[in-house]
Amino acid sequence: MDRSEQLLDLLISQKIINDDQVADIKEQLASGKDLEDYLLSQKILAEEKLVELKSSLFKLPYYNVVDEDVPEDILNFLPEEIARTYKLVAFGREGKTLKVGLVEPNLKAMEAINFLAADEKMQVQYYLISQSAWEKIFKKYQKMEEEISSALEVRAKEEGEELVAIQTGDEEVNAEDINSAPVSRIVSVIIRHAVEARASDIHIETFGKESRVRYRVDGILHTSLALPKSIHNAIIARIKVLAKLKLDETRIPQDGRVRLMVNNREIDFRVSTLPLASSEKVVMRILDVSRGAPSLEDLGFNKLALSRIGDGIKKTSGIFLVTGPTGSGKTTTLYALLNILNKEGVNISTLEDPIEYEMKGVNQSQVRPKIGFSFANGLRSLLRQDPNIIMVGEIRDEETAELSINASLTGHLVLSTLHTNDALGAIFRLLDMKIERFLLSSTLKTVVAQRLARRLCEYCKKEETLPEETVKELSAELEGAPLAAIKNELPDINSIAEAFSHYKIYKAVGCPRCDNTGYANRVSISEVIEINDQLRTMIDNDDKNINIETVKQAQDFISIKQDGIIKVLLGLTTIEEVLRVIES
Repeated sequence: MDRSEQLLDLLISQKIINDDQVADIKEQLASGKDLEDYLLSQKILAEEKLVELKSSLFKLPYYNVVDEDVPEDILNFLPEEIARTYKLVAFGREGKTLKVGLVEPNLKAMEAINFLAADEKMQVQYYLISQSAWEKIFKKYQKMEEEISSALEVRAKEEGEELVAIQTGDEEVNAEDINSAPVSRIVSVIIRHAVEARASDIHIETFGKESRVRYRVDGILHTSLALPKSIHNAIIARIKVLAKLKLDETRIPQDGRVRLMVNNREIDFRVSTLPLASSEKVVMRILDVSRGAPSLEDLGFNKLALSRIGDGIKKTSGIFLVTGPTGSGKTTTLYALLNILNKEGVNISTLEDPIEYEMKGVNQSQVRPKIGFSFANGLRSLLRQDPNIIMVGEIRDEETAELSINASLTGHLVLSTLHTNDALGAIFRLLDMKIERFLLSSTLKTVVAQRLARRLCEYCKKEETLPEETVKELSAELEGAPLAAIKNELPDINSIAEAFSHYKIYKAVGCPRCDNTGYANRVSISEVIEINDQLRTMIDNDDKNINIETVKQAQDFISIKQDGIIKVLLGLTTIEEVLRVIES
């Protein structure tokens, strides 16, 4: 019996899962899915609880070290390379006994550590720890400032100058500078720490007398590092080399891509350079191709939205739109939809810029406008590829809009995104793009508008009491939503008035697990409109009174703001965060 079967038997014997879940899990295992990944993704078990269960199978004691503050002398007893290779850490010491945590038991690693400990006349006690706990402690080996400082010192010695020396003007950067070990190491450290911090973008730009490195994490830019301005050009040049951009071209913007292995994961970077007054700026978009597309439930869509979206993607033709500003998660939602639609009997083709997730069974194509392969030209070609479903990354112009409409008229389901503030705005935006009313009404099926709000950190969020005025305002906002739909999300209430007395409100605090921001990851807040017969007639008749009130008369509707308030009541985010993303 393998480890997965043993773990499944343990879950059944301890009545952690029911018969329906057992059947579902066996089906997932038969399809090749990993049991532990499935248990965590479906939130059947928390990670620490899962490791505690596994400890009995491995006959090793479990230890929760997530909140442990490990002294550096104990951590450094084991070399960083051993800790990385075997996913283990030394985290405690009692007399002559060293405490070592392992993510997975490994006899070869244990023999090596026993040998090291014997030299110090010590014994080793092994414990099973979680992957998250290991990652948190392992980061202590890699303090970015120390790694960068060490690289800068080496460079200063090579140049025979002080670190504080500042060069100005358009100095030449030679091949030795670009490929020198210190500069290469600085770029590697910047990239690795960005990936470990879950950043979506890296910004490297001059700022006063220094070169500033900023990471965008959960939609917010944070300054992570300040470097001497003297090495800014060398760093930009090194990134250009990686992305195969022209080194000697600093007058115009350039775009490129590079795929790198970071912590044994394949990560794609989309690189963009921009000439500034006295230097160049580079932005690197991080695309983790090893990460699968999340589900709609994981993204945080409410039950009414899930129902409407489910109905929308069952249609075999028409246009399904996801709208919102840049960075609102539109493309991620499209990938979640493709995940549902990706079946053996359908041909799915996409046009993307960039390809953010690679999906098995989906024909994904990267547009390249510079060589004439635009969304519009690509769409013409896709129609000759016998597709059932087409995903167009973005409708940017009249030509792409017209071709998307024509594709949906000829029996294709077209999924795409559009930049509008709300779901209703998509109708007016497409009309502005010269789409005929009768074509729009017959092809547009579903419109989703969304934002991404930062999720509260589960470990440090703290209950708070809102001012009475604020509670009245929020209650009044919720009154406009259908009670049945609200009760689906907040089952403990019988009326909207009860919501704020039945559910707790939380505020962001900050702790080491969330880098003292109070937030970790993001949750979608959304609204969904189905273009039903009533709305279709209004579009056809050039009705000037198409507004949210007419939508509410035509169907149950929860607005983005109302959905945000529901997420606040569920303890997922804060009212400040909801207002921030809506106002943006």
